[in-house]
Amino acid sequence: MKNVMSSIHQRQQQQQHLLSDPNPISPRSSPNWGRSAAVFGRTWLLALLTLVVVLGVLLPDLRAPDGIFGGSKVAVSKWRDYTLEEAVPFVAKNGTLIVCAVSQPYLPFLNNWLISISRLKHQDKVLVIAEDYATLFAVNSRWPGHAVLVPPAPDTQVAHKFGPQGFFNFTSRRPSHLLYILELGYSVMYNDVDMVWMADPFPYLEGDHDVYFTDDMTAVKPLNHSHDLPPPGKKGRTYICSCMIFMRPTDGAKLVMKKWIEELQAQPWSNVKKSNDQPAFNWALNRTSAQLIKWVDLYLLPQVAFPTGGLYFKNQTWVQETKGLHVIIHNNYITGFEKKIKHFRDFGLWFVDVYAVLESPLGRI
Repeated sequence: MKNVMSSIHQRQQQQQHLLSDPNPISPRSSPNWGRSAAVFGRTWLLALLTLVVVLGVLLPDLRAPDGIFGGSKVAVSKWRDYTLEEAVPFVAKNGTLIVCAVSQPYLPFLNNWLISISRLKHQDKVLVIAEDYATLFAVNSRWPGHAVLVPPAPDTQVAHKFGPQGFFNFTSRRPSHLLYILELGYSVMYNDVDMVWMADPFPYLEGDHDVYFTDDMTAVKPLNHSHDLPPPGKKGRTYICSCMIFMRPTDGAKLVMKKWIEELQAQPWSNVKKSNDQPAFNWALNRTSAQLIKWVDLYLLPQVAFPTGGLYFKNQTWVQETKGLHVIIHNNYITGFEKKIKHFRDFGLWFVDVYAVLESPLGRI
């Protein structure tokens, strides 16, 4: 009996020792472990939430577009009030910027175009003129300050389809935007986003001409062709493309833009005459050149470097003969998103699927 009592007494002493030991072998052996872990977990959770809130307040421009801060009323209001006058000096480098006009359906093309520009280190001077608020917020949430919307925004449901009045309303705003940039004192290059840069175009902007442009005709020109405005075609005007233009902030360039605006106003869209902005641009060039040739210095860029899509995608003999000389490729002479994307894919010029995350300032948008 004595031995039994002694054994019970020893076990009681061991249990008291374990309960009083401040450094047990396993923390789980302490009855306070669960309470401590709970306090520890709550403390870290509170600290993490505090950090997220602070970052959200102090760094609004880094908010994830679809995250907890992406729809912030502050961010939305900020970009709604952002003006062309603020955006141009923010984006321009050495007095020059590259401009495009984009609505939401064309965001994949914007990204593809940006990848090609990024490879040539010119992406920092790109300004996206958003033609709807979805595009404005999508671009600025990923690339703050590089998109601006000039109100009123056109109807984006029809603005992306070539031919209808919505498309005319969309494209006819272009010369006003460009004129405003010239009035601010900046040189500007305009591109449509169904283009791809193969090489740096700026070395080709030689001299001090007012307006540089490309021919939209598919007939092959000699490599040393004239840089003067070509003669008018069957319709009494030239066939210059309005999708790739470079201008210096000169009186001559401003005059061409004003004439372009006048021509658009004189030839509005109608069900009978479904206009677009390009004929008006050609009339502006023709009439300006004919009337004020001493004032306006026009320059036709070399066809081999800036071929129209009707030449590049349809004359593979010419493409092979001039390989390595192409600078900007335009995917025109074809309509429809899927057809254009297939065109680019067939020629190895659709970069979005593979390179968007690493090479576009927008990432995968």
